[in-house]
Amino acid sequence: MSKKSKIPVYFMPGMAANHLIFDGIKLPEDTFEVYFLEWLIPEFKESLEHYAERLTENIRHENPVLIGVSFGGIVVQEMAKFIKLRKLIIISSVKHESELPRRIKFARVTRVYKLIPTKLVKNIELLAKFAIGETVVNRMDLYQKYLSVRDPRYLSWAIHQIINWKQTQSNLELIHIQGDKDKVFPVINIQNFIAVKGGTHIMIVNRFKWFNEFLPLLITEES
Repeated sequence: MSKKSKIPVYFMPGMAANHLIFDGIKLPEDTFEVYFLEWLIPEFKESLEHYAERLTENIRHENPVLIGVSFGGIVVQEMAKFIKLRKLIIISSVKHESELPRRIKFARVTRVYKLIPTKLVKNIELLAKFAIGETVVNRMDLYQKYLSVRDPRYLSWAIHQIINWKQTQSNLELIHIQGDKDKVFPVINIQNFIAVKGGTHIMIVNRFKWFNEFLPLLITEES
């Protein structure tokens, strides 16, 4: 397969994370061409819709595959409203607001989340707990490496967008991959997904072998 005919695959990381979370992902180079999207600093009072549209400016191919993790999964769904895709895949994420866990719906009502962002920037343990559902024990170096997007404006904006996401109908053609041990977005609230047994919210990092085996098949199979 020539370079021009390779399938372009764009990966979007989770909240506060950078492209290093995809270090373990190795798609066959003769078939796929991989690109990594990074978080932009949001404009003042920028809507999620406008932010997603801005991100599409970094897509350089027609009919690409978009893969988003966690909050990145929400963002790629918004991006899909602006560009035509070959495949849309979300990992450790949700398809619409009804799949959000009760604590996030509670935060929407009480607006308590507005007190969080400043603490998140200063406290890597709190950031890890909020962003990926994990408590730092002996993983400080790991989270320092992956959770590098700590701009206060970005974090405040991202938390607000997750909690107040208004999507009520999901894209029927998207592929949803979810770990059955995900504590951030528990599968009890989610329907129509491919389950990864034992997968947690950070399975893109620690279960990368599963993705290396199955992502090529999911991308190339006919819808």
